[in-house]
Amino acid sequence: MDHIEVDGLRIGFERAGSGPPLVLLHGAFSDRRAWRRQLDDLADAFTVIAWDAPGCGHSSDPPETFRLPDYADVLAGLIDALELGRPHVLGLSFGGGLALELYRRHPHIPASLILASAYAGWAGSLPEHEVQARLARSLRDAERPPEEWVEEYLPGLFTDGVPQEMIDGFVEMMLDTRPAGMLPMLRGFAEADLRDVLPRIEVPTLLLYGDADLRSPLPVAEALHARIPGSRLVVMPGVGHGSNLEAPDTFNTHVRSFLSFLGSPSA
Repeated sequence: MDHIEVDGLRIGFERAGSGPPLVLLHGAFSDRRAWRRQLDDLADAFTVIAWDAPGCGHSSDPPETFRLPDYADVLAGLIDALELGRPHVLGLSFGGGLALELYRRHPHIPASLILASAYAGWAGSLPEHEVQARLARSLRDAERPPEEWVEEYLPGLFTDGVPQEMIDGFVEMMLDTRPAGMLPMLRGFAEADLRDVLPRIEVPTLLLYGDADLRSPLPVAEALHARIPGSRLVVMPGVGHGSNLEAPDTFNTHVRSFLSFLGSPSA
């Protein structure tokens, strides 16, 4: 576990392995710990960096006014400070939207994009009534202790029959959720509509989704696939929203295959 200051914020991150850099961006209600299997399994071929987004894990809380472009600028600052050159960027759920915002604001940074269980922002991928319902629920829950609401989110994140050990680990992360981190992230994602950047993406892009994902279902994946030139869509059978946790071997195989085909990015 390391820390670095970026734009006045203390950012926690974990790094493993050596080789072409691969930056991992977690979703809401989690932190770098969500990427444990990717840090362990992909470090033989890549320098894998998993950050704690501002307000999550060991990173300091952002201002209340923080929105998706601010997260993207801090991420760009981290990549520059760590001298990663042009890394591959893998984001899941909120992290996938953040990867798109990073490309919008700093298109010279990503060598490729891997968007897992991703949205073009909630406003860019979901009906307005669904966006407002999700945001209202999150605002209500932010006023309650996490132990009162965490388990209510699990049915939408994973399929039935996932190992209890995996669920327990994710619950442990969710219990560490801080309102000061949760609210800017979810408000920013509710406002985000990233559809305009999709046709402008000029780097190789992999879309990785589970066919049992109830939170970013296949129509969301298909809409991104239709708009991103040359993108590749891979659908994992029997896998839910938290695909990197629920099916890490399958997930990692697809990531490794995609990146190995591309070869090393130029710095």
